[in-house]
Amino acid sequence: MFPKLLSVVLLALVASASSLTITPHVRHEYRRSIPSGWNAVHRASPTAVLPLRIGLVQPGLEELEKHLLDVSQPESPNYGQHWSAGRVAETFRPSKQSVDTVREWLHSEGIDASRVKLSKSGGWIEATVSVQEAESLLKTHYSVYEHESTGTQHVACGSEYHLPEHVSKHVELVTPTLHFDVKLKREPVEELEKRVSKPGTAKTIGQPGHGVVVPKTTGRINIKSIFQELSQCDQFITPNCLRALYKYVYVPLVPNKNSYAIVEYTPQAYLASDLDLFFKNFSSSQIGQRPNLVSIDGGVVQTDQTGFEYNGESNLDLQFGMALVGKKQPVTLYQVGDIPQGASFNNLLDALDGSYCTFEGGDDPLQDGIYPDPLPGGYKGGPDCGTVKPANVISTSYGYNEADLTPAYTARQCAEYAKLGLMGVTVLYSSGDNGVAGNGALCLNPDGSQTNDGKIFNPSFPGTCPFVTSVGATQVNPGAKVTDPESACMQVIYSGGGFSNYFAMPDYQKSAVKNYLTKFPPSFAPNLWNATGTSRAFPDISANGANYVVAVNGNFSRVFGTSASTPVVGALLTSINDARIAIGKRPIGFINPTIYSAKFAGAWNDVTSGTNPGCGTPGFAATPGWDPVTGLGTPNFAKLLVQWLLLP
Repeated sequence: MFPKLLSVVLLALVASASSLTITPHVRHEYRRSIPSGWNAVHRASPTAVLPLRIGLVQPGLEELEKHLLDVSQPESPNYGQHWSAGRVAETFRPSKQSVDTVREWLHSEGIDASRVKLSKSGGWIEATVSVQEAESLLKTHYSVYEHESTGTQHVACGSEYHLPEHVSKHVELVTPTLHFDVKLKREPVEELEKRVSKPGTAKTIGQPGHGVVVPKTTGRINIKSIFQELSQCDQFITPNCLRALYKYVYVPLVPNKNSYAIVEYTPQAYLASDLDLFFKNFSSSQIGQRPNLVSIDGGVVQTDQTGFEYNGESNLDLQFGMALVGKKQPVTLYQVGDIPQGASFNNLLDALDGSYCTFEGGDDPLQDGIYPDPLPGGYKGGPDCGTVKPANVISTSYGYNEADLTPAYTARQCAEYAKLGLMGVTVLYSSGDNGVAGNGALCLNPDGSQTNDGKIFNPSFPGTCPFVTSVGATQVNPGAKVTDPESACMQVIYSGGGFSNYFAMPDYQKSAVKNYLTKFPPSFAPNLWNATGTSRAFPDISANGANYVVAVNGNFSRVFGTSASTPVVGALLTSINDARIAIGKRPIGFINPTIYSAKFAGAWNDVTSGTNPGCGTPGFAATPGWDPVTGLGTPNFAKLLVQWLLLP
């Protein structure tokens, strides 16, 4: 009987083994180099605990762009038929097969089910593991990295990680792994390793110097010298200058049915006294008016830290945004992140769309603001997930270098902008202020690192995401009249623009970009920029970004930046939404397929002079038609209004 029993056992083992899928590991995600300024200190302790988050692939994402274009292309029969948030969430919910595949893999690797949990939305699986277990699961190595200038520390993989081939098909990304778009507070390495499973401090993009797009100033100006505004628009940009430049005259008809939001990241904050000083000089009926504050993850309009580096951005955005839409149209301020920890773009997106909180792995404790915040004075409330109804137009004047982030991280965020577009939201981002270079005038090297002496063009993000509208900067040339053609901005800042290294060119801009590359081919060596002709090109449009008169800390300063251009465009688009809503139509939503269409070809002021230098080159040149300096050009509000009113 023994041989017979043995044979039965062997057959059972074979049958059991045949039910398991065993495949070799494949590289799932990688980065070519460690971000600039970071250095490995030592290997992470093998017993340190990691909250491993596994973001599941969402079915239907390959159809996401098709769905978005269906409601955004002007010739589509479904133009303007935007989706509800519930429909978006249900359409892209991960499959049971993905959940089961990842669970079975973890179990086969010895991770007990008690250490594994699935999020309520089904978007991610979290496994509490040691560094040693994570290294075995992902076939990688974890180290502690330290930033050379700040001393902040971060635990991450160095270059790549792997997954079994059959698992990789069901996973979008795993965190914490390669992502360095966050900085931890400085603390002893041993304490860092003890706390690695607890909330970290997100890279506070609101901190001075942390954003790609931060306004520049040449200092204070004497407001008494501005007495004939339109005659001095080459020196001082005021709301009336912008109205004249873009033929913008509009009084809201249904302001309470419309919405416009401007995003700020703590500790950036406006000063109420500065708003009133600005309104007193340029929009007296708005003295005492304030934006409607929506606090996200403990966001506060702080007044402890002041000065241009803390108040310049928010004052600029709100003073011009509010003055242009006028007293009747409410403006919402999305103030994101508490003071001790700050926040990331992901925190904003969590609040706007509850499904994003867990989408493809959810937020990373080592990258994004995690709430409640245990730091002294931190926000003790829970994370804002789906707590904010998105405004019709959202303007953001902050950004990263594309190379700061991994392709997977940017892809996850970019997909969310597409989902917001499906819901009828217009998302605007500044294109950058360093021409073809990135934040801090950093350029890329062949190994992917970023340095000041690099030679390869360094595009910005989220402006390179095909599902946002990227806004560049122009100027009224010195000595020119407000009625004269503008040029690309070449005073103090240069309009960010170029070609993505991560994202493919969307269909809506293929014709315009092909026209540029055919008629005005750049003379740079192809190894200095993405010369394939198949990558996302930016910016999409532009507006004036030079010589803004902004009240900061009780005085007026002259301010420059695409961070000025963006809220201006947002104000104009908000007025167009008002006009459409007033006649029973829906907001314009994701505008890129529309603005690149033939119907809108004559609605832009073509900018044909100026360049955007950087990386030791003169940059690209503004040319007739679309170009990677000023996009399609600046808005002609009167013509845009007519064209959008004619659409369904």
